[in-house]
Amino acid sequence: MLHAPTNAEPYDPAAHTDPINLTLAVREAHEHFYNLDYDGALSRFEAIQRANPQSAIATGYVLMTLVFRELYRQDLLDTTYYAHDSFLTSRRNVPVPQATRDRIESLTSSAIALCDQQIKQDPTNKNAYFARGFARGMHAAFITLVDHSYVAAARQGFSSRGDSESTLRLDPDYADAKMAIGIQQFAVASLPRLIRMMIGIAGVSGNKEKGLNLLRQSAAHGIVTPIESRTALSLFLRHDARYPEALAVQRGLAQQYPRDFLFRLEEANLTKDEGNGPGAIALYKAVIADASKPGYFIEPRLHMAYFGLADTQRGQNDITSAAQSYLQAAAQPTCTDWIRRRSQMNAGEMFDLLHNRDEALKQYQLASAGGGDQSQADAARRFLKTPYTGK
Repeated sequence: MLHAPTNAEPYDPAAHTDPINLTLAVREAHEHFYNLDYDGALSRFEAIQRANPQSAIATGYVLMTLVFRELYRQDLLDTTYYAHDSFLTSRRNVPVPQATRDRIESLTSSAIALCDQQIKQDPTNKNAYFARGFARGMHAAFITLVDHSYVAAARQGFSSRGDSESTLRLDPDYADAKMAIGIQQFAVASLPRLIRMMIGIAGVSGNKEKGLNLLRQSAAHGIVTPIESRTALSLFLRHDARYPEALAVQRGLAQQYPRDFLFRLEEANLTKDEGNGPGAIALYKAVIADASKPGYFIEPRLHMAYFGLADTQRGQNDITSAAQSYLQAAAQPTCTDWIRRRSQMNAGEMFDLLHNRDEALKQYQLASAGGGDQSQADAARRFLKTPYTGK
């Protein structure tokens, strides 16, 4: 829990963050970021970095924006992918442009080097410890989700946690530092023992409830991490099938940022997972309808909404509508090859159930075509020989 102040003064969150985080420029850049205007956020954070070349957290914000912009474009921010542990063994290939990868690596190194220098000059510099942990955490997320580099990511993640613990030793009320520790606590406790052994953290402990409580504290009292903490909290609650709690968190995010496509999509995803199919269908359709309004969302990944809608319609046994929604997902110009092939595969299954074998074969052929993502190829080739029956 947050420690009470040692004097009689009211708790002042501003005393427990880098002063740059209280500036209007940083707040405005974050608003663009949370509305998924990554280009707008990037230009603003870059300006802040140029004006504050010795600010490690300013460098960290540029890094954060580049990482999340790339994850968004690669459909790696759809939490359906992480709601279960199957993503740990995914064969998915993520082709990140080399220039983007190089800049992410360079920014990570620059932020860490700045912090190392500042900590060497002043071992009590709590903001430098936090900024170093922030940069390490961003880099760990990138190499985990893009490269599946779990061993390297585990090292970065635990370094991030260590920096956050150092921050809290210097200032127990530095609420933002609790996010990295909370994520680590929950993630380690959630990993199967075999996976922990494989990535070399068999002796590291974790505690789910402690992790969730730390996320709640950083969400309630942090300056930098409240939105990220609530997002992680919703994801972890979803992972453990605690859907009413997850929905309460996610609805709050969607209400606060109604033009954040991902927050709106996640509310629909959670409603689906909770078992409220009709409610989820209404939410997916509302997202799709809002996307048709000029400028409402910035670069909406509509294929994700259509795919979620199709899955829900399939669960409601509306096979005809599901088939059409899968086709809509595959047809979106923003659709990644990974989701396009999944959509084609699922559409083929729906057409088999509708006894439209010709259309089913067409979709299986598309899903199993050479080149690009091959995660659906084996199953699609199997159904090219034998129709899908739903068994």
